[in-house]
Amino acid sequence: MISPTAAVVARKEVLDHLRDRRSVVGATMMALMGPGVVLLVSLSGRTGGRDGGAVLLGMLSVFALVSSFAGAIDVAMDSTAGERERRSLVPLLLTPVTRRDLILGKWVAVTSFALAAVAINSLALLTVLRLSAPVLFVSHAQQLLIWIVLGLVPLALFGSALSLLIAVQCRNSKEAHSALRFLALGPMIVGMFLVFFPTWVSQIWFLLPIVGQQALIGFQDPSVPVIKSVILALVTLVFAWLALLAASRVLRRDHILSA
Repeated sequence: MISPTAAVVARKEVLDHLRDRRSVVGATMMALMGPGVVLLVSLSGRTGGRDGGAVLLGMLSVFALVSSFAGAIDVAMDSTAGERERRSLVPLLLTPVTRRDLILGKWVAVTSFALAAVAINSLALLTVLRLSAPVLFVSHAQQLLIWIVLGLVPLALFGSALSLLIAVQCRNSKEAHSALRFLALGPMIVGMFLVFFPTWVSQIWFLLPIVGQQALIGFQDPSVPVIKSVILALVTLVFAWLALLAASRVLRRDHILSA
């Protein structure tokens, strides 16, 4: 349950970042970039054949996982490391607002932008898949729905919390920018991991955030195990909660006030 104080912090952060139109447009373009690239690939005719649709789905899934993190990066960076750099975070920490409410409010704001990026990317993804591989789109409709609702949405919440945890430990925007850009490489690393350890991952995929989301859409059988997908969503949310707890503890450290 979000307290009124956290809601006020979230509202302020959302309104502040909505005024930065270039950042909003940039995040939107980032969310649309993946589906746009895949659409061009499909129009080139290089994904023809029996496995062409599966190749398109695999490409779209990687871009979707990246968007669930990328949508949160700029807002998380500016609302923490950016405020430290502008010296506006210290006065905020000296107010009666608790560290928990402060980090929770910022997380709600960051998550709002991350979910918006996921929504835009998912809509574009489904459109591209519907145009490029209609048979695959129809046969895997339920799998896609489960993947978006129980996979990408919880992953966006986790990505927002993890972005805050990383950014709040940085002293300025440049340092946070460098650190957070590595976070977007997670899905690519996961893809390599699944290539080398496919059997092991197939047994415990629903217990590993990011790995589970990649494995969930990679099933050739469209009848996805719903119970395991729910477990994956819950585990991802638990990791998000742990990241928020760690971020709030960082705000309690004395070096935050002296930075």
